[in-house]
Amino acid sequence: MKSIRTISALLLAVLMVSSCTNKTEKMEKELRAFIAKYDSVVQPLQKQAYLASWDASISGKEEDFKKSEDLNIELTKVYANKDDFATLKKIKESGAVKDELLARQLTVLYNAYLGAQVDTSKLNAIIKLQSQVEQKYSNFRANVNGKQLTDNQVEDILKTSVDSKELQQAWEGHKAIGPVVADDVKKLAIMRNEIAKELGFNNYHEMSLKLSEQDPEQISKLFDELDNLTRDSFAGLKDEIDTYLANRLKIKKEELMPWHYQNRFFQEAPAFYSVDLDKYYKGQNIEKLTTDYYASIGLDITGIIANSDLYEKPGKNQHAFCTDIDNEGDVRVLCNIVPNYNWMNTMLHEFGHAVYDKYIDMQLPFVLRNPAHTFTTEAVAMFFGRLASNSNFLVDMKLTDTADARKVAEESFKVLRLEQLTFSRWAQVMYRFEKGMYENPDQDLNKLWWDLVEKFQMIKRPADRNQPDWATKIHIALYPCYYHNYQLGELLASQFNHYLAAEVVKTDNMHLSYFGNKEAGKFFVEKVFAPGARYAWNDMIKNATGEELTPKYYADQFVK
Repeated sequence: MKSIRTISALLLAVLMVSSCTNKTEKMEKELRAFIAKYDSVVQPLQKQAYLASWDASISGKEEDFKKSEDLNIELTKVYANKDDFATLKKIKESGAVKDELLARQLTVLYNAYLGAQVDTSKLNAIIKLQSQVEQKYSNFRANVNGKQLTDNQVEDILKTSVDSKELQQAWEGHKAIGPVVADDVKKLAIMRNEIAKELGFNNYHEMSLKLSEQDPEQISKLFDELDNLTRDSFAGLKDEIDTYLANRLKIKKEELMPWHYQNRFFQEAPAFYSVDLDKYYKGQNIEKLTTDYYASIGLDITGIIANSDLYEKPGKNQHAFCTDIDNEGDVRVLCNIVPNYNWMNTMLHEFGHAVYDKYIDMQLPFVLRNPAHTFTTEAVAMFFGRLASNSNFLVDMKLTDTADARKVAEESFKVLRLEQLTFSRWAQVMYRFEKGMYENPDQDLNKLWWDLVEKFQMIKRPADRNQPDWATKIHIALYPCYYHNYQLGELLASQFNHYLAAEVVKTDNMHLSYFGNKEAGKFFVEKVFAPGARYAWNDMIKNATGEELTPKYYADQFVK
């Protein structure tokens, strides 16, 4: 016969289980009701806001930017609602939500709302100022010898001219946007910091990383590792670059200045190898090549192409981006195509973002119909963008024959390796500048910028130059604390490439284009795209490749 004490203990356990079950049912029911209300408000509003932003990027008109600004303010109000956040906080702190899909939605929503839990007027002020700054960037054209030049035209001069005076004028003409926006960008940094501190963070940079489920210390450690990993290899390549450029320009190596490196920021590698990748794309239909490639691996982009805006127009944003208008399939790409290697790379890149968005499982809850993380969609975009310099891609797309491809294979890989190392060092500048700016926006930002450029890119600052050149990079103003994700994306792109080659194709050849390989497309759709944000980013990566994010495959591919 059981003792009374044993029976009492059993009854207590039953009551506790019953209580926990009731609490779970209650919290999960409340969360489901919250999500239903959230979806009914945010889905239509977000669609309107993203459409308005798209229209403004195309037209450059003040009234379109104003409409975009107003709708973004309305969208921000949703996340700033303190009662709604209190509900989410209560549910989260209860620890009672056990359903995995609900728990994931709770995490995503909680982080989204937390970043807006400040005075709405402060958020609105940031949105207004951002909109004004975006319009300044969008409408700016470099004035070079009395001519208004687009970014593409400036880049063309920097790549082709051998006249140091003309190069300097083009570079400085582009940098003229800096003084136009610098005060506003610094003001934005200060305003963002105020919000972050109100929410208990040290600064906006720290807040941005943590709310996107990244550990700031881990990211800094990773960038330190990459610095050590790439410094010597880059220094050797940089010496080769300097020798080539000095001979080409008929100047001494010590006379080389930032405008001599064939790019406004030296974020792309100068064309000093013998292979001329531009020649393969000259006169080609870049749009069709992109469509045909993705179709070959089973990814249909024809509908996205139809909704996109791909060529230059007056007033149009001169950059490139992909946007998912409604999380229901209306995906669009903005580009400014000219038939060259850079825009082939960019189109493959942007449509990498696009297929990710398109093939997310539409049965997922609305809030999870996004990539696992910003950098995971960058990884996919970079994986495909790299193909533009791949000799196998050139053959597969009938841009050259096999014999020629064999001749250029080694050189074209050298181009890709140089691009990777060049970009890696540039990403160090961007990551450390933004981190430093938000830690102390009142410091001498002009000096900070050039100190970092000299250290990581190994380029001399122009004598006596004291201009806000940091403000000429649009990402710092409008896409803050984002840029490090490009480098994380490069690491993951190499990890994807290794997995596909080794496990899907069963080869040790890491230079495939995967053209015509439907299994490669299937891998991305099933393992990377379809899960959306259902899993935290490292969980998704491990599910897809068997490992969490690691730099070893990037190192194997480009450093060793």
